[in-house]
Amino acid sequence: MSVASQQSLLPEVQSFLDQSPLPSFVGGKPLPNANGNLVATIDPGSGDQLAEIHDLDASEIDQAVQVASDAFPAWAALSQDERGSILLKLADALEQHKPIIAQIEALDAGKIEAQAAGDVQNFVVTLRYFVGLASKVEKRTKLDVPGHEAWTVKQPWGACAFIFPWNFPFLLIGWGISPALAAGNTVVIKPAEDTSLSALYLAQLAKEVGVPDGVINVVTGRGATAGAALTNNKQIKRMSFTGSPEVGQLVGEACGRNLVPVKLELGGKGAAVVFDDVDVAATAKALVGAITFHTGQVCCDATRWLIHENIYDEFVAECQRLMEDVKIGHPLDPSSQMGPVVNPKQRERVLGYQEKGIAGGAKCVCGGGAATVDGMDGNYVKPTLLAGTLDNIAARDEIFGPVAYLATFSNEEEAIAMANDTDYGLANSVWTPDEAKANRVAEAMVAGNSWINAHNVFAHGVPYGGVNKSGMGGGVLSIETLMDYYRSQSVVRPL
Repeated sequence: MSVASQQSLLPEVQSFLDQSPLPSFVGGKPLPNANGNLVATIDPGSGDQLAEIHDLDASEIDQAVQVASDAFPAWAALSQDERGSILLKLADALEQHKPIIAQIEALDAGKIEAQAAGDVQNFVVTLRYFVGLASKVEKRTKLDVPGHEAWTVKQPWGACAFIFPWNFPFLLIGWGISPALAAGNTVVIKPAEDTSLSALYLAQLAKEVGVPDGVINVVTGRGATAGAALTNNKQIKRMSFTGSPEVGQLVGEACGRNLVPVKLELGGKGAAVVFDDVDVAATAKALVGAITFHTGQVCCDATRWLIHENIYDEFVAECQRLMEDVKIGHPLDPSSQMGPVVNPKQRERVLGYQEKGIAGGAKCVCGGGAATVDGMDGNYVKPTLLAGTLDNIAARDEIFGPVAYLATFSNEEEAIAMANDTDYGLANSVWTPDEAKANRVAEAMVAGNSWINAHNVFAHGVPYGGVNKSGMGGGVLSIETLMDYYRSQSVVRPL
């Protein structure tokens, strides 16, 4: 890689990449495909090829599900303490290997390396959190039923399937599989073909620390082949998909046909409602930080900024100044504040929406267009502010890039109506020091999550999920999530 001459790769990272082509990892051992089809994974920051992964076919996906199903009885039969001990060893190993995983993730997903390290730590905290929660779950609940001795018992489901997107590969794996594993299920993980490397490293590490074979399985390949095969497999007991609403509908249809419970975490078009009593400089800094974090490739991001008309000009000027100062660069460059988008297709999508938005009447306040980084042939774009009416395509569609759309409001009722004028419903925020007003607006906005004077807040213990076009089937990060991975069984003895 030419990037290696400019950025220092850890020897463990280089050794891992040198294993290319990287096979899937099923039942505690590599699973190469039989057809010889490979998918290249590219460093979005330099354009260099990092490695190749195997594109599994349907029979190989079915094989992985069978392996997970076969491993389930023994894993479920462990006591909660035994299972928790194994998972905590995995959490410790992930923490010890954090610099390695973070660099793999930064290279593969185009993440700023420090942010990738934060994602790894989030996985560690999430796994420990759900192990702790599971240890407190009362498996049996007595029922007061006249003439009967009756109770319910919570049981794990079996082999659970997970399809993850390319924006937060490692963090979302942690959010997804931690509660499933802690409850006693086995898992089959299908990462995005663009960003499969950290998942494969996880599978190898799980083997090294003693996670039983078949409990954590990683299958790789294209969504249309490997992903579709996993979605349509009739042996899985639960499905979780994180990605676009369009693909989520297909996953939901397949699961409906097979009567498989499904959790869909989909897209968003979040609003940030900014009242005229805020600290303008502080609020502008927070929202610019949100839209440029991971180059705006965040489903719950604030991409519609609704600004009170009394402070609009001052607010926009401050945002413009901050955006123009953002340092765009390779993810392994410590001075970089914003990296590339994940691939050329995504860059064209972002640039295309900028063009369509302006053609539809939006004003480009700042930014716009592709960005260049010396010596790098990466997928860089400039952070951008558009402004206009909310019927513009750039204000309606999820762009998934560092593009925010601005509009003004004059009163609280208008702001709420504007925030709710969307097909999505994932996350919004309200910005004001007036606590009563903040609470009213936060509760009136239709979404799975409302944040006050902050955006992109993910506290363990607080449910996170979407409504409407943003998803269905429950959220993540809370006791409700853990309970999704138990089925309830009734036991009755007539007296």
